[in-house]
Amino acid sequence: MEQKTLGRTGLIVGPIGMAASFGVPAAAVERAFERGVNYLYWGSFRRGPFGQALRNLKPQRGRMVLVLQSYSRVAALMRPSVEIALRKLSFEYADVLLLGLWNHMPPRRIMDAGRRLRERGLIRHIAISTHHRPLVSELAADPDFGIVHVRYNAVHKGAEREVFPLLASSTDPVGLVAFTATSWKQLLDPKRIPPGERVPTATDCYRFVLSNPAINVCMTGPANEAQAAEGLRALELGPMNEEELAWMRRVGDHIHGGS
Repeated sequence: MEQKTLGRTGLIVGPIGMAASFGVPAAAVERAFERGVNYLYWGSFRRGPFGQALRNLKPQRGRMVLVLQSYSRVAALMRPSVEIALRKLSFEYADVLLLGLWNHMPPRRIMDAGRRLRERGLIRHIAISTHHRPLVSELAADPDFGIVHVRYNAVHKGAEREVFPLLASSTDPVGLVAFTATSWKQLLDPKRIPPGERVPTATDCYRFVLSNPAINVCMTGPANEAQAAEGLRALELGPMNEEELAWMRRVGDHIHGGS
């Protein structure tokens, strides 16, 4: 799988992203980076080993897309959060500030705080994550947002109807990043898989997501080196064929119906 341009941001990204939250070791982050995993998300839980990996990779800063996240609903807390993160990493700026989990348009105070950070050069682009699919087209039309994080996996395929077709004809496309590829591990649970079907691996889940050309980056949240390797395996195998996609859809539909 080749690197892509992340929508209107112009950032060049590998199709697999990696998050810090679950404790992946520094060495695994560095190996993944050398394989093209450069959308690096030091977000919800800023784990020490992930931060160490980022510091170790600083000589290659130009290849990295550093993502910091803020869940804050208090505008005054956004600047200190970003400044503390950058100070811990000894970085001058983040490529992306991700406004976490908004199911409606953020209020003006939040957007103004993000714009001030951008004007000061502490961040370069503003992203937003949402579970509310009807909001995505509105977010994509707002030039302040360069990237939208949206839920998409074999269980939750609604974005195929409610998001991707609406954005397909845009001449100024927003970057799309998918999260929860394993549907919070439901797709990996043998107890949830229909009789006679193979149990998907995390690699299968990532490949399913990345088989949709609308998605620029599929996030992963590895806890150890073996789980990090599953993301790299997805890069090696590439998109799924029609038979594999049909299998994943059968499994996902079964889980969705059961839940």
